[in-house]
Amino acid sequence: ITGQLGVILTVRDAERSAEWYEKLLGMEERYNHTAADGSTHYVCLNHPDAVLELCLVSHAGNAGEHFSEEHTGLDHLEFLVADREDLVEWADRLDELGVAHSGVKELTYTKNSMITFRDPDNIQLEFFWRAPARPSP
Repeated sequence: ITGQLGVILTVRDAERSAEWYEKLLGMEERYNHTAADGSTHYVCLNHPDAVLELCLVSHAGNAGEHFSEEHTGLDHLEFLVADREDLVEWADRLDELGVAHSGVKELTYTKNSMITFRDPDNIQLEFFWRAPARPSP
């Protein structure tokens, strides 16, 4: 395992979703491919500063339903941030783009903090900050 991560999400419209993720995360298109028979359309994105490849695939047979984390499969996708203050910057960025979000949430069961929001297909996304672990006594 290289430490790099590739995430492939099924979406209703790969082009539209790719544009949304490019604007939000500053990702760049790596490739864009439609199967010869038109059954699938892949758009893969990379971030210049991260080890993440995000591929968005639309299937011709997709009935157009929204994502639901209550079905078996993906619950949500979490983007980890380095500092707690980064969450405030991401909240501002989401506001600039008109993306509805939770604001920075302080969790009751941990010292971690996060912002939750959804992409155009209703996939739940989070910017998540993990509090430093306490040193062992």
